[in-house]
Amino acid sequence: MFVGLRRVAQLTQQTIPRTSTRTLNILPKMSHSLFEDATPDEVKNAKGLHLITQSTPNGQKVQIMLEELKDLYGLSWTKTIINIMTNEQKKDWFLRLDPNGRIPILIDNTQSPPFPVMETSAELLYLLKFADKNDVLGFTDELERSEALQWLFFWHGSGAPYQGQVNHFTKAAKEKLPYAIERFKNETLRVYGVLEIRLSGKYTGEPREYLAGKGKGKYSVADIGTWPWVKAWSFTGFTDEEMKPFPHLLKWIDRIAQRPAVKRGIGEEYALKQ
Repeated sequence: MFVGLRRVAQLTQQTIPRTSTRTLNILPKMSHSLFEDATPDEVKNAKGLHLITQSTPNGQKVQIMLEELKDLYGLSWTKTIINIMTNEQKKDWFLRLDPNGRIPILIDNTQSPPFPVMETSAELLYLLKFADKNDVLGFTDELERSEALQWLFFWHGSGAPYQGQVNHFTKAAKEKLPYAIERFKNETLRVYGVLEIRLSGKYTGEPREYLAGKGKGKYSVADIGTWPWVKAWSFTGFTDEEMKPFPHLLKWIDRIAQRPAVKRGIGEEYALKQ
């Protein structure tokens, strides 16, 4: 079981007294039907944290976060890698854990009953609250914390959906629709431009290394929640010429790519076994 120093209320600026050792057992005990016969044994028999994932940009967000926490605190977890191309995530055993049928899903088995967390940003914040006791990947200052949430949610709501649609209409759609492709490509490039403004310091006069925090910023959940998608710009189909307007964004991509935990979080350990 791991401990943390914050509750959700601290992220919404509600006042709740802090304690130095707050465990994860904060929910009332109740019967549950999270698992069924078809649930893989490695999922229903897991102890501690268990991640169900595939190494897509969304999966990589949480994979990287876990790897960073491993380096910081020795955090351990187990994992199940599924193939979303076979719609494994649409089967009943998965939908019991995440009715939206999307990877990744994080299950905290230190809770009774086990507590599933869906949606990548929620998963990052859950791990931040309960596993990052020193706020290394977050902030104790309320305004800096707000910045991190703003940029985390900006990409979650305004970036990933558009880039995902570019991937769909250029690679998966049965019919290539020029209007859809152009619209979502342009919108993704616009969002890249927003990140470039932030990192370049265009309106502040001070370039930044990371999305949130004072001065040049600090590597945080805001970067972890954004980087796996943006670093895949070439896979999405953008050209070097199209990326020229974003030099600070490209440097940010390269900077984060050098982190050992990031390399592991997108590495062979999470590759789908054939």
